[in-house]
Amino acid sequence: MNTNNHDGSPHSQPPQQQRRPRGFAAAAISNTTVTTPTTTTNPRTTRKEREKEKERTKLRERRRRAITSRMLAGLRQYGNFPLPARADMNDVLAALARDAGWTVEADGTTFRQSQPSSKLGVYPGRSVESPLSSNSLKSYSMKPSLDFPSSVLIIDDSSSPASLDSVVVPEKYSVGSIDSHDCLETDQLMQEGHSIDHEFSFIGTAYVPVYVMLGTGLINKFCQLIDREAVRKELRLLKSLHVDGVFVDCWWGIVESQGPQRYCWSGYRELFNIVNEFELKLQVGLAFHEYGGNASGGIPIPLPQWVLDIGKENNDIFFTDREGRRNTECLSWGIDKERVLKGRTGVEVYYDVMRSFRTEFDDMFIEGLITGVEIGLGPSGELKYPSFSEKTGWIYPGIGEFQCYDKYMQQDLHKLSNLRGYSFWVQGPENAGNYNSRPHETGFFCEQGDYDSYYGRFFLNWYARFLIDHADVILSLATLAFEEIPMVVKIPSVYWWYKSTSHAAELTAGYYNSANQDGYSALFEVLKKYSVIVKFICEGLHLSSDGNHDALADPKGLTWQVLNSAWDKGLTLAGQNALMYYDNEVFMRLAETAKPINDPDHHHFAFFTFQPPLPLVENTSCLSELNHFIGCMHGENAGTEM
Repeated sequence: MNTNNHDGSPHSQPPQQQRRPRGFAAAAISNTTVTTPTTTTNPRTTRKEREKEKERTKLRERRRRAITSRMLAGLRQYGNFPLPARADMNDVLAALARDAGWTVEADGTTFRQSQPSSKLGVYPGRSVESPLSSNSLKSYSMKPSLDFPSSVLIIDDSSSPASLDSVVVPEKYSVGSIDSHDCLETDQLMQEGHSIDHEFSFIGTAYVPVYVMLGTGLINKFCQLIDREAVRKELRLLKSLHVDGVFVDCWWGIVESQGPQRYCWSGYRELFNIVNEFELKLQVGLAFHEYGGNASGGIPIPLPQWVLDIGKENNDIFFTDREGRRNTECLSWGIDKERVLKGRTGVEVYYDVMRSFRTEFDDMFIEGLITGVEIGLGPSGELKYPSFSEKTGWIYPGIGEFQCYDKYMQQDLHKLSNLRGYSFWVQGPENAGNYNSRPHETGFFCEQGDYDSYYGRFFLNWYARFLIDHADVILSLATLAFEEIPMVVKIPSVYWWYKSTSHAAELTAGYYNSANQDGYSALFEVLKKYSVIVKFICEGLHLSSDGNHDALADPKGLTWQVLNSAWDKGLTLAGQNALMYYDNEVFMRLAETAKPINDPDHHHFAFFTFQPPLPLVENTSCLSELNHFIGCMHGENAGTEM
């Protein structure tokens, strides 16, 4: 009987010599057979180690590729090397060799015809002065200084590992000593990519239209325009700032407040006509969620009263947490296909509102006044679960709670678990903590927690798939209502706990984006089907790089992932700011996000929606900064006010 020893060489052995006492194993070392006690290996521990090694490998590759991109960016920008957009190491070596006086032919043959005028890496013959000299910095028109190439471009994942491994790295970034603790985190890479002190000039960059969001309190609950002169005053101010248009939310709780399929648009019609008087473009958001009222003005706007009345009899139409608390911000996605709204499903109710809006304002669509429609898909109009609502006592940076305990979502979970043959998986996780827990305080989200178990992966896939399916079915009908009119979907920025392995806050919000899982690619595949514009909430960019360590927050890292994932899918991107921090530094961060510096593919936002903390006529303190920001977005201003 033939067997193989540990070095793979076959040898013959009598059968009786292969038997070993139970509990022992044979080990072949230097042709000597040694019996040692068998060690029991936990399969789960082995699997965890393999997963950890995969993550370490990913980090190493990410670091190598980031270094490669910085080197290529520096050579292009400061050395005038004519490198192609997808340059590899052969292109770099050929460019360096030619600059040093060597001849490099197409097949790679390299030879020297004459003594070069300088050593490799020194470029005295270039028309551009060395960026390290103080005088030459002035000739770069406010571009960043070069202690080390500062731009982290979109990483070219097509680069081969072999070419990446051959990169010559400066000593302080030596690849040879990398381990899991030395790997650069995403926020470090992004910080280096944006360490420009806002001195980059936006003059001549792409034109990004800017829309300003009008206050919510303009229309009362009877769908009447409250103060026409106040509207004209604000629009006059916006016109003087050279904004491209305005954004207006149309609230379901106002439009269909009188009863099922009894729509009233009169107040919005009057508002839109005034906007047209000022020759401003208009974007509209169909808000299928409640408005709680905040510093931006306006009174609370609940869901339509007839819907709330149904909820009193059947409160499972609302999202529900594990303790049974109902969230009335919006309807549960569990009733998307359930006829519980006076004989209509949730999807049919949304579609009827969209169709009514399209019919009512058909003339404005034809005239081109309305340039886009944002489809509300969840709380705050964003595609997410209401997992961290302040109404339920959530306080930043709590991880939030899963919102899947209404009977309709539970029925779907029961059905799927039974189909899989795991009837005991019919409940949500019992060890996921509460709204204000930290990941390490829970058994589900902690390091090596149950989120990465067989059950955890099953549950999180189902939970995220429910979110994606909701977007899919709503957009399929929205496409029928709006045909060729641009549609917008708003994506949240759940950046706290982004540096943890579980990404707990993203998981409860419906984005299965843990350390070893891409939570955005599958969604963007669906959004690509409908050619929607993805509006990303640029939130948390005011945080310092060393701030919020307790929350393991990384707004830049999340932004980097979402934007690149969407662009890789061929989607069009737009942006919107959060409701705070409107100094010049934050405005410049927003401009840099909208128009990534030194991006070889020249990606940029299609437009940007500015959300002021108050109506601008009541808060003139940020007008100067806003005016400068608009100029940067239009490609007319430098990055620093002169």
